[in-house]
Amino acid sequence: MGIKLYYTTVTASREVKSQQAEVMRILESKNIHFELIDISVGGALRDEMRTKSGNPTAVPPQIFNEDQYCGNYEMFSEAVETDTVEQFLKMV
Repeated sequence: MGIKLYYTTVTASREVKSQQAEVMRILESKNIHFELIDISVGGALRDEMRTKSGNPTAVPPQIFNEDQYCGNYEMFSEAVETDTVEQFLKMV
């Protein structure tokens, strides 16, 4: 697959829910296929996300192209605003 989106189905944070939904909506609108990885199913996936991102306190959503870290919501949002999503996702 390519693009991987680490997210969570269990959170009390409206901000996290909103950010995750926006990333998914934008990727779908651009016909970019992605794999969802739910970190709420186990601590190992959360730890994997944090290790791969290089941030021990990272929270979803975190975006990767295979195992290459692309960024978090803020970085993705900036790429959307500057119309550089494909470059952000390391697709070009």
